[in-house]
Amino acid sequence: MIWARLKSYFETSLAGLRQPTRSDWIFALRTVSAGLIALLAAYALKLDHPQWAMMTVFIVAQPVAGMVLAKGFYRLLGTLAGGLAAIGITSVFGTNPWLLVTALSVWIGLCTLVSSLLRNPEAYGAALAGYTAMIIGLPAFGQPHVVVDLAVARCAEIVLGIVCAGLTSRLILPKLAADAIISRLKRSILDLATYAGGAFSGGDPATLAGLDRKLITDAQMLAEMRAYARLEAPSFATRAHPVRLTIGQLLSALSAARALHSHAAPKNAALIPVRSELQSLVSELAATPEALDDTSPWVTRLDAIAGKARQMPDASTDQGDDRVGTITRLTIAADFAEAFKQVLRGLDALRAPVTRPSRINRQQPALVVHRDYPGASRNAIRAALATLAVAAFWLTTKWSDAAGTVILVAVVSSLFAARPDPVRVSWGFFRGTLLALPFAFLVGQVALPALPGFGWFTLFVVPILVPTALGMANPRTVGVATAFAINFLAFLSPHQAMTYAPGPFFAGSASVLVGILLAIGVFIVVLPADPWLAANRIVRAMREDLARLCLHERVPRRSAFESLAYDRINQLMPLLQNTGRKGDAILGGGVAAVTVGLEILRLRAAQQSPAIPSETALSIDNFLRGLARELLFRAPGDPQTATITVARQYAAGLSERSSSADMLQIAASLRIIAAAIEDFPDFFARDRG
Repeated sequence: MIWARLKSYFETSLAGLRQPTRSDWIFALRTVSAGLIALLAAYALKLDHPQWAMMTVFIVAQPVAGMVLAKGFYRLLGTLAGGLAAIGITSVFGTNPWLLVTALSVWIGLCTLVSSLLRNPEAYGAALAGYTAMIIGLPAFGQPHVVVDLAVARCAEIVLGIVCAGLTSRLILPKLAADAIISRLKRSILDLATYAGGAFSGGDPATLAGLDRKLITDAQMLAEMRAYARLEAPSFATRAHPVRLTIGQLLSALSAARALHSHAAPKNAALIPVRSELQSLVSELAATPEALDDTSPWVTRLDAIAGKARQMPDASTDQGDDRVGTITRLTIAADFAEAFKQVLRGLDALRAPVTRPSRINRQQPALVVHRDYPGASRNAIRAALATLAVAAFWLTTKWSDAAGTVILVAVVSSLFAARPDPVRVSWGFFRGTLLALPFAFLVGQVALPALPGFGWFTLFVVPILVPTALGMANPRTVGVATAFAINFLAFLSPHQAMTYAPGPFFAGSASVLVGILLAIGVFIVVLPADPWLAANRIVRAMREDLARLCLHERVPRRSAFESLAYDRINQLMPLLQNTGRKGDAILGGGVAAVTVGLEILRLRAAQQSPAIPSETALSIDNFLRGLARELLFRAPGDPQTATITVARQYAAGLSERSSSADMLQIAASLRIIAAAIEDFPDFFARDRG
């Protein structure tokens, strides 16, 4: 029965490995080779725990070289910080076991708090600093004089693994983040063209919704790769700003296309040419991916379309029954063309050689970066209490193998605390660990004691680790495969002289499995996470951003707002991955918030224009104040205030009193804001929590 279940687990975990790509094979062979090199070097240096050098290779292994360097760099920082903390805590409290475990638990809680407020890979380094202190400090219990030796040995083993992983990822058929950014941006441009083509022609809503989510996810990956590329090559640092701007423009283009799809234009002579030209352009581009090799023809066409859309239609032109509605849709079409053009220029900027650092004056945004302090505090309390509770059990029962359980509880409860679904992630880690157990027993307790030597070790281990590394290269199986690789090596504990010792093997393995299960229980029982609460806090921050745009005298640049709005949506994405239509509605509101924010900025700019009468500027100010009240104080389900009605009525009045382009543009902005809020009323309402 147990073997049948293990087989089922293994087949399920490796279900995504049927057709590995060439890149996957390169990653797998490179990772296994780096691990073997690290182990050989650890043997040569006579390190006490050589398995940690090989484990580190698999821990920091990533398909992209920059990701390896980033994770390795922050793993090194976290290890050093944890080692110093272990020395300090053990030196002060090492003679009193209860004070020692209490101090270590508090340290883990503090590191979990910091980790929850940061992003990867910085968050990983902070979490690592917490449980590294436990890994080093707990074995020094009762003998504090050895803690320095333990810390130095652990740092040496970690550094060795990081160096081997970093060098091989950079020198052996490297996959660079800088190249990956360009490749992913190209795919995103083609996806955006496909989405816009469907939006302009009434495409299938389900297909458009899938593309919408994929574009936001790809924008998230572009931002992550931007950070990795800067570590990978210092010369890429000067391109980091263009990448950030391009992500914002990609999001703006998606927002405009969504708005045009949600509010289909009436059939009139003013709108048909612009819509037809846009649909023709994006359809051609989506059908010819190689056209992105030269973006200049597409940029020229988009520039011409944007110029045509911004021209006020003649009074003799048929504009249907709603003149302001026509101008509103023309404005959105122009915004789409302009944003799409800037995305293409961003692609060119990434491909062009950089001669000198950009000296653009980057005004700081008058907005606040969101930090989820309630969620971070919950994670910190949970990690500290869980670690302290299991440590108390260990001290009370004096069960020696429970020390491993304490360490695993600390690792899992801090490392996975900030995940949107920590129970699911931890369960995947448990599955990978359980799968590793029989393989480690067969290799480490049966084969290697009978057939010692590095050659036999390689023969037995490589056929296991290569498929595992293939699983690590696949997003569907990366969690289980990584847990398998790490714990296979931990259970195996390779040394130059392997001995048959099933008793300690199973005792240590049991403590690890129990520790993971206890951590899962903590996630379920102690202050359980609610992704919706975290999502609501981010949505509230987005509404507050818009209110600040309405009220603050200092107005941020468009690019600053776009970057921050993207960052909010980036934080929402993992929280809403498995929430179905309700989550899609929240993400839709997030994209609509980008449109609202850009139109608020347009109204703020109009207020400063000398061509706008003072009474109109005052009316805009009054509207923005009313909109801020709407965003900050209206609860879901409450009737809408008069702000939206006022926006529509004021827009209609402007179009009747004046035919100037500036006044009609103000009317169009008012209509766009009203439509976006009406499309997602609950998103733009204060949550009751």
